[in-house]
Amino acid sequence: MHRRTRRTLWIVALVLLVLAAAIYLRFKAPPEAARLLPESDGIVYVNLRPLRAVMKQNLPPVTRDPEYQGFIDATGIDWERDLDEAAVALHRMSDPKGPNGPVAYSMVLVGKLDGKALARYLEAHAASRETYAGHTIYSLMSQGRTVRVTQVSYDTIAVSNTPSTEQIHSIMDRHVTAALPFSGSTLLAEHYSEMPLLSVAWGMGQIGLPFSEDGGIKVFGMTLPLEPDSTFLASVHWAGALKLRVVEISPSDAVATSQAASLNMLLGIARVATAGLSAGAANDGIKEVLRTAEITQRRNRVVADATFPRTLPVALLKGQEASTEPATPTN
Repeated sequence: MHRRTRRTLWIVALVLLVLAAAIYLRFKAPPEAARLLPESDGIVYVNLRPLRAVMKQNLPPVTRDPEYQGFIDATGIDWERDLDEAAVALHRMSDPKGPNGPVAYSMVLVGKLDGKALARYLEAHAASRETYAGHTIYSLMSQGRTVRVTQVSYDTIAVSNTPSTEQIHSIMDRHVTAALPFSGSTLLAEHYSEMPLLSVAWGMGQIGLPFSEDGGIKVFGMTLPLEPDSTFLASVHWAGALKLRVVEISPSDAVATSQAASLNMLLGIARVATAGLSAGAANDGIKEVLRTAEITQRRNRVVADATFPRTLPVALLKGQEASTEPATPTN
């Protein structure tokens, strides 16, 4: 084979290898919306595209708040229709009785935007504004808190209600390096690799903070034997059916053993307590989650797995009776 031909083939092979590696890294990397988030105590992400495809035909009509309807009329943006992705950073507040309460938020929202209409709306409602990294950040007042908003790109906006500008500035700074597949916060770098593939929603870090009350975490009125500042990994992912997984990272194997035993006891109580619920989509869905739930210990981690009926979110939103489809039991 001619030397020039061999050289050309090697160059083509090298380019293909580099492209394959780049595609693989992008596939394994966290979503860009999450990579833009600042340092935080917790992160929650949801991809609404597949969820909307399943739910949009079954959702009931929505009665909108007049203020939100005014936003839609002015900007043409309806988040229920136009929002594709949402990434939220949770920030623990040193003063839980302050204007932000125990937790403040920084959000990156991706969807269909009319940038000019949005800018006109923000300009008309902003109490103040600043320019940072070539973008205008608008400050709006809401319930005694300052909410900062800026359009990051043609389809992305950033929102933060933290007391200082540090967090929204960080989002703008990260946007400069967003093309790097593994850029992002410390929390994301530490735990994203543990998220199951094909996750449509996930969370990590101290995600129990919004549910904490009087030093404990409450879900459906039940206090769980978990510390609010525990590190959790949670996901809803597709594996033949929608699977729900929650992992608590305990300080030691012994603590994990105790936590798993306590949670298994609560799971048994919850199954008995819900057994008599009347038939209906929401109740049947909740019972199915409890029926398929399994709590195990893996060294210093407590892992809860369950099957999530696809009709449950719709049923909870509709608040009306309907039959659910049977879910595939977990392995």
